[in-house]
Amino acid sequence: MSRLRIFDDTAPETPLFDSRDGDAIARELQAIGVTFERWQAAKPVAAGASQDEVIAAYKADIDRISAERGFNTVDVISIAPDNPKRDELRAKFLEEHFHKEDEVRFFVDGSGLFTLHVEGKVYEIECVKDDLIGVPDGITHWFDMGSEPRFVAIRFFEQPDGWVGHFTGSDIAQKFPRYEPDLR
Repeated sequence: MSRLRIFDDTAPETPLFDSRDGDAIARELQAIGVTFERWQAAKPVAAGASQDEVIAAYKADIDRISAERGFNTVDVISIAPDNPKRDELRAKFLEEHFHKEDEVRFFVDGSGLFTLHVEGKVYEIECVKDDLIGVPDGITHWFDMGSEPRFVAIRFFEQPDGWVGHFTGSDIAQKFPRYEPDLR
């Protein structure tokens, strides 16, 4: 189940807000310019589905978001707990960074934790199956897929070469708990 917790960036042990209600999550995130939506597939997506099958199942929503935000490319990423590069892939996103284009992800399956750092607050969003999150360019954040990652996500890109992270050098991400979905 999706979850949003908001913290003062100096107090990672005490949430100021904690909700699993999708409408409340969307409202809180909209206040900082972040999109949160829930999508349903137009047709079933079976385990092991190809990228084309996954994209076809969500075509109407993909086309709408792409038109609204100027995306030119979409792809599907799938990470399983047995991926031999899982530790390397996890580490790549764990430090605070920002992008020069919007980072939009839709979770077809599985889960991950997006954590945003905005104006002295930390927004911890657990995204699960059927969640779309859209983080505007320039918002500092980090992403944790957990020590045993399991997710399939549709990624959206403005530029053909995709997403580039610009790391801030801050240690804030180290001050907040890592994502372990079995413990939440």
